[in-house]
Amino acid sequence: MSGYTVFADFYDRLTEDVEYIRRAERLLTLFERHRKRPASLLDLACGTGTLTRVLADEGVDMIGVDGSADMLSIAMERTAGRDDLLFLEQDMRELDLFGTVEGAVCILDSLNHLLSTADITEVFRRLSLFVEPKGLVIFDVNTVYKHQHILGNNSFVLEQDDFMCVWRNDYHPRTHTVTQVLDFFAEEVPDTYTRATDVVRERAYSPATLRRLLAAASFEVVAVYDDLSDDAPCDTTQRELWVVRNMTTHYDTQK
Repeated sequence: MSGYTVFADFYDRLTEDVEYIRRAERLLTLFERHRKRPASLLDLACGTGTLTRVLADEGVDMIGVDGSADMLSIAMERTAGRDDLLFLEQDMRELDLFGTVEGAVCILDSLNHLLSTADITEVFRRLSLFVEPKGLVIFDVNTVYKHQHILGNNSFVLEQDDFMCVWRNDYHPRTHTVTQVLDFFAEEVPDTYTRATDVVRERAYSPATLRRLLAAASFEVVAVYDDLSDDAPCDTTQRELWVVRNMTTHYDTQK
């Protein structure tokens, strides 16, 4: 699975257009539409914890889990003294909570960083253990279309006054995997920049594959949306938002 060793220092700069408040409102609306407003949620692959904090500000008891110690260090520093958030350093494939939560979210294409169906299956299986029966899991994924036609073999440049990122992609059509090489240039003193490089890999899965893996982990698909809209996905959808229900009726750690 991809790591964020260098990326952690620049992550928030690259996600300034994510609209976390709007996304949090959207997620809570979907929980209310398809079941109920949750009292407790897991934010899986929480990164620097921005969404976790926004959902906690809405009165939800939050657990944020991420595999990057660097990301979590930033998250915990920003939430010091709050008792409505708990952050845990765990690989999502090894998720192990102290109890159950009413639901879970996993956004910003985090599941795309799992590069095999076995890894996806294990994450879904663990979610079925720690999300209460009938509880909802809401996650989003980059689509095959986005990997083929938007990310592809393209390069992108993000430039600000004191910071620049050069992002180069290498697309592998057989597996719909994109290897992303990110070069970060940060101005330490006027006209002097330091360079750091990170490599991230993402894989896109077809809706049919996701449905099969969800069913194997006892999840029922409730709805699939075109990202933040209520529209169904179409051929040019870049990000799908999935709402699934845990149909497990009992907890068995050996499941």
